Amino acid sequence: MPDAAPQAPKSQTGAQPGVFNDPFCSYNFKVVIQGVTEGHFTQCSNIGMKIDAVAYREGGGGPVVHRIPAHVWYGDVTLRYGLTASRELWDWMMMAVKGKVQRKNISIVLMGPDGVTEVLRWDLVNAWPSSWRGAPLNALTSEVAVEELTLVYETLDRG
Repeated sequence: MPDAAPQAPKSQTGAQPGVFNDPFCSYNFKVVIQGVTEGHFTQCSNIGMKIDAVAYREGGGGPVVHRIPAHVWYGDVTLRYGLTASRELWDWMMMAVKGKVQRKNISIVLMGPDGVTEVLRWDLVNAWPSSWRGAPLNALTSEVAVEELTLVYETLDRG
């Protein structure tokens, strides 16, 4: 019987002893809506989820209270962006105001140090705008006008 060929070592992923991995920078990101990159976003906050825990006690009077998972709640994601002449996000919000919610798949993509390479993404499935806040206007400053759009969604995946 022939000898099996030597196998190459499996590549290791994650943290390795003696190797320091720099964390990713939070300023290098883009937002992709239905496959189209939207620009000028300055901040994305509240990506997250929470699982409710339901407490129950077994019959027989035991002192132990068990906890089991229940509802999953996803955090409303808030996008802050520089105000431009584009009406895309405004029109999407106005459709929801009129009761015609358009659900879209959104990806928040974290980019590597080169600003081009994708290192991580969060996919918000069936998202729609639930809140809009206009840019504060102040004639005594020279700041960029920044609006906020809050999105709700059904599920979250990390790629």
